[in-house]
Amino acid sequence: MEKNDSAVEVKNKQVIFRDYVADRPKESDFYITTSIIKLKVPEGSNAVLVKNLYLSCDPVMQFQMKPAYQRNLPGYNYYTPGLPINGFGVAKVVDSGNPNFSEGDLVWGTTGWEEYSLIQTPEKLFKIHHTDVPLSYYTGILGMAGITAYCGFYEVAGSPKNGETVFVSAASGGVGQLVGQYAKLSGCYVVGTAGTQEKVDLLKNKLGFDDAFNYKEEPDLDAALKRCFPDGIDIYFEHVGGKLLDAVLLNMKTFGRIFVCGMISQYHVAEPDVLKNLMQIAFKRLTIKGFTHRDHHHLYPKLVETVIPYIREKKIVCIEDTVEGLENGPAALVGLFSGRNLGKQVVKVAHE
Repeated sequence: MEKNDSAVEVKNKQVIFRDYVADRPKESDFYITTSIIKLKVPEGSNAVLVKNLYLSCDPVMQFQMKPAYQRNLPGYNYYTPGLPINGFGVAKVVDSGNPNFSEGDLVWGTTGWEEYSLIQTPEKLFKIHHTDVPLSYYTGILGMAGITAYCGFYEVAGSPKNGETVFVSAASGGVGQLVGQYAKLSGCYVVGTAGTQEKVDLLKNKLGFDDAFNYKEEPDLDAALKRCFPDGIDIYFEHVGGKLLDAVLLNMKTFGRIFVCGMISQYHVAEPDVLKNLMQIAFKRLTIKGFTHRDHHHLYPKLVETVIPYIREKKIVCIEDTVEGLENGPAALVGLFSGRNLGKQVVKVAHE
């Protein structure tokens, strides 16, 4: 075996976390640097060395930037100032000390925001077996966002039935666009909301939603929902929270279900919006359930079996917003929190 000290050394561009962020992240909270890395895992190590190809920008990443006094969410690995941030990505194995991975394997999972990453916990990597679909899809429909959407719809919500009415907020994002399409495939009437007319057009013209509206242009959200759902909402997939959730509560059907995996409107406000319509939960006997991808990774093989045919048969459309170059990653990530992206936000680090 070649000794580690004789391994090739290359430059490794990295996105470094500057310091903890109490409010909305800014581009200045990160900086780009270049280090040197050996293209060989340390001798005797179980680690995997990968070349990163695509990185996923996800809303959850802002929680990993929080200072100690705001760390009230269990299960998050917080970023360390002065080190690269990490997230979900797609990569190619350069060298491996782990028997489950070999040089040349394509993988997706948790990796660093850098050109090359030495991954000490390869159990967080999934080997990619289907390469007849774009590799970038493993940051979205076949990655973490895909697990969230698939399991949220088919497992947590129990596969909503033909004819049910479904409302999806943040509907053009990485999760929302998939939930809406799964609902259409199941014969549901589906309405989405987004923050620009371009996104509304995308929902109606490309993603097959029955209707959609721009919540920023609706002076009365209750009236907008009554216009789209004159008989009420059976199921609401919640990604926004705040005033929109308050209006939704007024428009749910009796025994309606609300499934919550995010409330992005509340992440950066000093005082969360006060909900005035909570009694609707009791009056209408509503079910409200939170969910996260973390509880459903064991179902990933089932997801692949179901979704890969959808992609091949073009039953599902995957909208991506891709930026080129690791140096443009911070702007793409920060833009996610102001709704600048159109579809799943992806950073392309290197060509395959």
